Amino acid sequence: MLNATKLILKSNLRRRFSSTSRLIDDEGDWRYSSEWWTRKEDSRTVFSQVSDKGNGVVSVVSHPSSKPDIVYWGRMEEWLKQRYTHFYPGERRNERFRVAGYQWRTLHFGDDTRESTAKVMFAYKESDPDSLYLMQQARCLAVPYVKSMISTGLTTLAYCNFDLQSAILGVKKMKVLCIGHGGGSIPLFLASKFLGAEVYTVDIDPAVVSASIQAMGFPSVSIVKTSGKHVCSQQHLFDGLFWKGVRERLTLYELDAEEFILEYNNLYDIVFIDAYDGYDIYPRNLWDPSFPFLKALSKKVHPKHGTVVVNLHADGDLDVDSSNPSPNSLPMGRYVSEIANAFKQTLIDNRHSQISHNRCPGIAYTVHVPWVCNTSLVVSRCSGNLNGSSDNIILNSLLSKSLQVDNILKMPFSCLPYVKRGFCVVE
Repeated sequence: MLNATKLILKSNLRRRFSSTSRLIDDEGDWRYSSEWWTRKEDSRTVFSQVSDKGNGVVSVVSHPSSKPDIVYWGRMEEWLKQRYTHFYPGERRNERFRVAGYQWRTLHFGDDTRESTAKVMFAYKESDPDSLYLMQQARCLAVPYVKSMISTGLTTLAYCNFDLQSAILGVKKMKVLCIGHGGGSIPLFLASKFLGAEVYTVDIDPAVVSASIQAMGFPSVSIVKTSGKHVCSQQHLFDGLFWKGVRERLTLYELDAEEFILEYNNLYDIVFIDAYDGYDIYPRNLWDPSFPFLKALSKKVHPKHGTVVVNLHADGDLDVDSSNPSPNSLPMGRYVSEIANAFKQTLIDNRHSQISHNRCPGIAYTVHVPWVCNTSLVVSRCSGNLNGSSDNIILNSLLSKSLQVDNILKMPFSCLPYVKRGFCVVE
């Protein structure tokens, strides 16, 4: 979640980081953020619903997107035709599909909080021009903290010798839990990349779930309600055309995160937590060890490589007036430090003290997210042989693994800068 009141950074800081090398095909690159960051004359609200879970008015705002260029739309149309022929062989053989355009869609809580951003494609059947449907572009991650969470999380799993390649191919299962759904960028990215992924997403707010499916191009998937009843949102031809093979890896729960962790028994390889509410508050019961959530989560994270990634608002401010701003200028303040130590002590220290008196196996670190005032916290039960090593040795090993992640996943952006920036081990 991004708070608009905190994130007005001066252009010299943006230019500093925008000047670094970037991959040409990353349509989520920060240089496109001006298209969706602020509301313009051609922006419009396409979804609005009052939340009964403390998120104010949940809304989705559309913004025109300059990419991809229209000359490339034919590639997507051909892909749609091939999918249609493969999955619907008994239907009209000469049916064609057309791309109508692309937009940015931003999810807002109230007036100040921009929760997430996604790029969506519009497509229709040539025989039925009114059949217009949305598809979120899973490869396009526009928000820097989402890139940071995915980069650090997958890099740390690789550092723990988890076989990402086998999970990509579907030979090995990778169980993922996402606490906080937003527009669904993280679960959709992982379900699209990993054939072996089982992605469970939890969000307490039905308005957020509805916004993501109705206005942000997230697939219609099985939704588990508070009562435990499975409800499948209304599906159509394009759901199968867009998402067959991906949506089966996704399950969405409209539940309180604490209730979910206490009630459902799964062992997760990686957990992503982005749980800020409409008041821009990270609920205390989701990090304070005196509440049952952390202790229960500790039992649901894999004992050898289980990794937890948490999005936090940094509690230090960038010196945006500095003529030479440092990429490491956000200190680990009291707020981030308290939460980081709570996760580390519960997931690593307390567990290890029950089985050994040696130094606990595992790593915990934070990194600063570029361009926005967020911090990514990573806590992992890594059983590798670098425990006890210096911070530089750990960082260098992580950076080496990040390059492997880039390669095997064919990432549209490089993980390395997100792992490196402001790296700080939680002592």
